[in-house]
Amino acid sequence: MSVEAEVRAGHWEQCGGCGSTVYGPRLERAQRVCPDCGHHHRVGAADRLRLLVDPASFAPLVYRAGPDDPLDFAGYRDQLARARRRTGREDAACVGRAAIGGRPVIVAAMDFTFMGGSMGTAVGEAVTAAAEEALSSRVPLVVVAASGGARMQEGALSLMQLAKTARAMRRLRKAGVLSVCVLTDPTFGGVTASFATLADVLVAERGARIGFAGPRVIAAATREALPEGFQSAADLSARGLVDRVESREAIRPLLARLLALLDPVPPEPAPPDAALPVPAPGAPAGAGDPWETLRLARDIARPTALDHIHRICDDFVELHGDRAYGDDPAVVGGIGSLGGTGVMLIGHQKGHDTAELVARNFGMPQPEGYRKAARLMALADRLGLPVVTFVDTQGAAPGVGAEQRGQAWAVAESIAVMSELGVPVVAAVTGEGGSGGALALAVANRVLMLENACYSVISPESCSTILYGDPSRGPEMAAALRVGAAELVRLGVADAIVPEPPGGAQADGAEASARLGAAVRAALAELRGWTPDELRRQRHDRFRRLGAAS
Repeated sequence: MSVEAEVRAGHWEQCGGCGSTVYGPRLERAQRVCPDCGHHHRVGAADRLRLLVDPASFAPLVYRAGPDDPLDFAGYRDQLARARRRTGREDAACVGRAAIGGRPVIVAAMDFTFMGGSMGTAVGEAVTAAAEEALSSRVPLVVVAASGGARMQEGALSLMQLAKTARAMRRLRKAGVLSVCVLTDPTFGGVTASFATLADVLVAERGARIGFAGPRVIAAATREALPEGFQSAADLSARGLVDRVESREAIRPLLARLLALLDPVPPEPAPPDAALPVPAPGAPAGAGDPWETLRLARDIARPTALDHIHRICDDFVELHGDRAYGDDPAVVGGIGSLGGTGVMLIGHQKGHDTAELVARNFGMPQPEGYRKAARLMALADRLGLPVVTFVDTQGAAPGVGAEQRGQAWAVAESIAVMSELGVPVVAAVTGEGGSGGALALAVANRVLMLENACYSVISPESCSTILYGDPSRGPEMAAALRVGAAELVRLGVADAIVPEPPGGAQADGAEASARLGAAVRAALAELRGWTPDELRRQRHDRFRRLGAAS
């Protein structure tokens, strides 16, 4: 039992959330989460490691810390001595090698009970040493942050740790070594403004307070009442600043799943008949009446991106947020396993009923949706994950807010990022592919189309309205725009048509997903072994020749 647990054992404690009295051992068994209200009480570094890493797997990392009191600050040595006696550790960070779910990690856990988890030179050196060990061994880094900010008693030397640790995290990112930060209560100041928010994946513990300036400082400076839920994990999630919010008991399983998804697994050999499903000459697939095809493509009973993802993947961890403004539910994405291989999956997400359609804006993304997509594509590129996208949108969301937040800039950036990816990219148009809002997820090496999907520069109704003053000539424009899959394959816009079950994908979603999954796996198998330069060049050549003189 840790020092913190020994102090608490056998005592009744008052919950900081609901105020009820909880028996100490019962609280310990519940990982110090109140069984009545779910309030997450703070835990020290030793308890945190016990909860996160495999038993007996932790081995401390040896590193050289600087002097205890570099500024000879009055009373600081005594503060350090008291903190060391109380916690049984040298400083506010505990770093070492460990395993989670049987897979090796480098772990750095901060301890708020040691001088508020403040970051001085010792903490900065510990976190940097952990990141450097992760870099040299190419083993994922897991950081657990808990801090009130920089350590004032070390002056400017404490401030400099922001640059040191930020640089260390950036080097990991550049080298394509996964980093995950678990943000716990509280995480503030210099820690948040450096290494804690620079990880590839940010997981906030439920109920954690996270920010730069503390709430009391902000309230005093602004003389305003703070909003309800201000700086809470849930608020940060709604604002797109973290990937996930998880309960304490769910964090370890989540980390184990992420590590498993990113653990290299030899790809399954493609079966002898694995090939892109190109219909035989004269086959009816994708060659139906364009207006009827459009109607089928828009049917809300058709499988959504998440429907396809959950059916074709062995596992899938959804990631959220654009790290700047919000988490747009019209775009979903995350890391999944497809035939034992880790992939990044991203798609437009609509819904099957009015409530979900409204919640997801009918699959029409805001700028933050495209920024989330671009962020996940860049993460896939760093980690060497193929990208698979599911295209199904009328187009990017119109509106004042979208324009003010840079809709065109976001779409353009997503297109540009996708064009430069050094990993295989397969796009599947599963429903309606409309305008630049669709292309932003479809700059791919291989473009597949479900049989009743469509793809166009504009909706036929809008085209009719612009050219003829009303939408009544939509059927005529659908034919003129050649929105059907067969025509798009002929034009070179798409590569292959995935036949749908009788009655369309909406009649048998499971079978439609199975056929699509097989086609995606075949396309990825075809691209396996290509170098980053070859993938970029093929993508460039593909789009360069469209519409060019032969």
